[in-house]
Amino acid sequence: MPTLIAVGGLIALILLLVLFVLSRIKVAGPNEAFIVTGRKGRQVTNPATGQLTHDLSGQKVVMGASVFVMPVVQRLAVLDLTSRQLAVSVPAAIAKNGIRCSLEAVAVVKVGGQEDSVRAAAQRFLGQQQDIDHFTKEVLAGALRAIVGRLTVEEIIRDRATFAAAVTEEAESSLTNQGLVLDTFQLQDIQAEGNYLADLGRPEAARAAKDAAVAEAAARREAEQARLKAEEEIAIANRVLALRQAEIQAETDAAAADAAAAGPIAQAARDQEVIAAQEQVATRRAALKERELDTEVRKPADAQRYAVEQEAEASRAASIAAAEAEARGVELQGESERRKREQLAEAIRAEGKASADATLAAGEAEAEAMRLKADSYSAYGEAAVLDLLAAALPDIVGAAAAPMGNIEKLTVISTDGASDVTRQVTSTVAQGMQVAGDLTGIDLQQLVAALVARRGADAGAVPAAAVSASSGTASSGGAPAAGSTAASPAPGPAASDDDGPTEG
Repeated sequence: MPTLIAVGGLIALILLLVLFVLSRIKVAGPNEAFIVTGRKGRQVTNPATGQLTHDLSGQKVVMGASVFVMPVVQRLAVLDLTSRQLAVSVPAAIAKNGIRCSLEAVAVVKVGGQEDSVRAAAQRFLGQQQDIDHFTKEVLAGALRAIVGRLTVEEIIRDRATFAAAVTEEAESSLTNQGLVLDTFQLQDIQAEGNYLADLGRPEAARAAKDAAVAEAAARREAEQARLKAEEEIAIANRVLALRQAEIQAETDAAAADAAAAGPIAQAARDQEVIAAQEQVATRRAALKERELDTEVRKPADAQRYAVEQEAEASRAASIAAAEAEARGVELQGESERRKREQLAEAIRAEGKASADATLAAGEAEAEAMRLKADSYSAYGEAAVLDLLAAALPDIVGAAAAPMGNIEKLTVISTDGASDVTRQVTSTVAQGMQVAGDLTGIDLQQLVAALVARRGADAGAVPAAAVSASSGTASSGGAPAAGSTAASPAPGPAASDDDGPTEG
C-alpha cells in the first residue's frame, strides 16, 4: 500500500513536470515574433569611443517556430507583425511653384521581418505597439511635405508613381531605424487652393473637348459610311439573292417542265418502241406471207403458167397451121371477092358520078338564085331589108304574144285595166327589136316607121305611129290577132326568088 502511494506520487510528479515543461514551450504564429530575453549578448567595442558594450544577440527572436522559455531566468515578449493601413493627410503643403495644396495618401506599414528589425521595433514599440500608427503617419507626412516642396503641382499630378517612390525613399531611412517597413504608398488626392487645378485643366479640357468633338464627328462619319456600306452590301446581297432565286425558279420551272414532259416523252418513246416492234412483226409477217405466196401461189402459178405456155405453144403451132391453111383458102376466096368488089365499085363510081353531076347542077342553080337575090338586095338596099322585116314581123309579134296565149285565165290588177297587157306585149316587141338592132347595127324601129310612112303616103293609110302600135295589139282572149299584122302588106320585094323587088 505505501508502495502504491509512492508510485502514484511519482507518476503525478512526473505528469506535473511534463505539464510544466509543456507550458513553457511557446509556438509563434505566422504574424508574430517572439523575443526571448534573459541572457547577455556578445561583448563588442565601440570603435569611436572604445567603450565595451554588449550587442543584442542575447535577445532571441523566434518567428514561425517554437521555443522553450526557461522559467525564472528567461522572459517571452510577443511583437505583432501584422500590416497596418494608414491614411495620411497633409493640409496646406507648399509646392515648388508656390501653390498651396492639400494631399491625401494611403500607406501600408508593418514591423520588418528580419531579426534586427524585430529587435529595433521591440525596443521602441514593445510596450506601446498602438503608437506605431501615429509615429508612421508623422514620418510619412514629413516626407510628403519634403517631396511636395521639390515638385510642382503639375509634376505631382503628371507622375504620381514617381512621387510615391520619392516619398517612400524619403521615409525609408526613418522607418528602417524604427524597425518598420513601408510596403505600399499611394497618393489618392491632391487639392490646390482656388481654381488652380480647374484652370490648369481648362486648356486640356478644351483640347479634349475639341478632340472629342472631332472624334465624335469622325465616328458619326464612319458610322454613316459604315451604314451606307452596309446598305450597299445588303442591296448587293438582295440582288444576288434575287438573281439566285430567279435561277432557282428557272431551274425549278425547267425541272417541272421536264417532269411534265417526261410522261409524254416516255409514252412517245414507248409508243415508238411498240411501233418499231409492230414494224418488225409486220416485216416478219410480210416475209412470212411472201414465203407463203412463193410456196402456195407463185410456184404453183409458175408451174401452171409453164403448163399453160406449153399448151399455148402447142395450140399456137396448131392454130398457125390451121390459120395458114385457112388463110390460103381465104386468100383464094378473097381474090374472087376482090374481083366482085371491083366490079361493084365501078358500078357505084359511075352512079356516084351521075349523082354528083346532078347535085353540082342543082347547087349551081341555087347559088345563081342566091347571087341574083343578093344582087337584088344590094340594088334595093333598105327596101330589101324592109321586105324581110315585113315577112318576119308577124312571127316576132306572135312569138312575143305566145306566152300570153298559153294562159287559161288572166286577172289584171292595174289601174289601166286590160290595156296594160297590150302595153306589156308592145314593150316586149319593142325590146326584141331593140336587141336585134343592137346586134345587127340597124335601127329596125326607124325602118318600120319609114315603111309605114311610105305606105301611108301611097295608100292614105294610118300614120306610122298607129302602124307601130297596131303591130303589138293583142286580142281580148290574150292571143294576138293575126289579121292585124297582115292588114299592112309588107312593102318591098316578094318572097319569091324569081321576081325582083317592087315598090309599094
